[in-house]
Amino acid sequence: MKGGTLQINWHDTKPVLTLDFHPESGLLATGGADYDIKLWLINSGEEQKNIPTATYQSSLSYHGSAVNILRFSPSGQLLASGADGGELIIWKLHVVETGQAWKVLRTLSVGWRCSCSLLGIRLSKYYCEENKEKDQKITDTDKLFHRKDVLDLQWSKDGAFLISGSVDNSCIIWDASKGSVLQILDAHFHYVQGVAWDPLSIYVASLSSDRTCRIYANKPQKSKGVEKMNYVCQHVITKGGKQSVDCKAKSHLFHDETLPSFFRRLAWSPDGSFLLVPAGCYKFSTTSQTVNTAYVFSRKDLSRPALQLPGASKPVVAVRFCPLAFSLRGSNSGGFFKLPYRLVFAIATLNSLYIYDTESVAPTAILAGLHYAAITDISWSPNARYLALSSQDGYCTLVEFENDELGLPISLSGNKVTGNESNIPDVQKSKGHDDRPN
Repeated sequence: MKGGTLQINWHDTKPVLTLDFHPESGLLATGGADYDIKLWLINSGEEQKNIPTATYQSSLSYHGSAVNILRFSPSGQLLASGADGGELIIWKLHVVETGQAWKVLRTLSVGWRCSCSLLGIRLSKYYCEENKEKDQKITDTDKLFHRKDVLDLQWSKDGAFLISGSVDNSCIIWDASKGSVLQILDAHFHYVQGVAWDPLSIYVASLSSDRTCRIYANKPQKSKGVEKMNYVCQHVITKGGKQSVDCKAKSHLFHDETLPSFFRRLAWSPDGSFLLVPAGCYKFSTTSQTVNTAYVFSRKDLSRPALQLPGASKPVVAVRFCPLAFSLRGSNSGGFFKLPYRLVFAIATLNSLYIYDTESVAPTAILAGLHYAAITDISWSPNARYLALSSQDGYCTLVEFENDELGLPISLSGNKVTGNESNIPDVQKSKGHDDRPN
């Protein structure tokens, strides 16, 4: 493994707030405070025994504010990007004479375009003499869109739907093909800074600076003979810890709004067996110091964490799973995860990166001192060759793994979790975790 922070002009030296690898081509997309999305070709540094490099390819310019989040659809044909002011855009990949190009497919945000926009005028308010009456009608539907900054989003496994989280305290589930709102989840009391879509399409999860993680289950409803998606809150995870005589109240499981980051990016494992949640804080006793952590929730019991990962010096702001599974090494029988394969995941704190796999207890690698400002996002390349992270200091770090360094890749198809909960691999608690949060 080798890597480092690339000293190139990513976004005019302004904060890089998000990044994602294309699931097929491996191009890296970055979004930043310069309102732009840029595409980069990652070049291996293996032959020169150096760190990998990035070569600029093109820009996607349409947003009128800082781009906080971008994610490619599972097929790679679409790209969704969210920005300040409630901007949410879906881009589509087109084949052109010179190769391929990304073009705006639709905008999922408050506003519309009248004839003025054809002249290059982008309207952010509803004051157009030509359409006063229409404007008034549209303003009444503001509640159907995000009114403030979009901080996180994720595609459903089939790429048909999106979930987004915003500073307006809500999550919205979108029909990506129609650009319409299917459902608004507005139970949070503060910013929604992370959302995650279960790969088995049964749950969605959200994480907020109101110190709660909410798990919603899909309970479809029939309307006019048509079954419609309907997510209902099943769990509100907020406090935990062992009750005692001198501790009447349970302790909070998550940091409050003073955490110096706008992002709490959570993630489901690619097989759906567990949910990994950042921004955790835990006290082992009433007199002990608060420990920073990421929590692991087993799919078999999403009401409380199954375990917390070893504490970090700074709060955890993002987690991301490697898209590939690997064969077991058989070198450690003391792991917490009862899986017939190994999954690898990365955890980013404000200033460090931890790499774990499900066959070991301790992290397999720790990278620290990479950036001068907070880390904002993580992404794995589709072949697991590269791991990238972005930072508010305006730079990105690229890590390159040697062939089979992470292990022998295997297909999840033979071991894939189905909708049958009895077939789901479990997460076992370690010895001494009887006082785990409940």
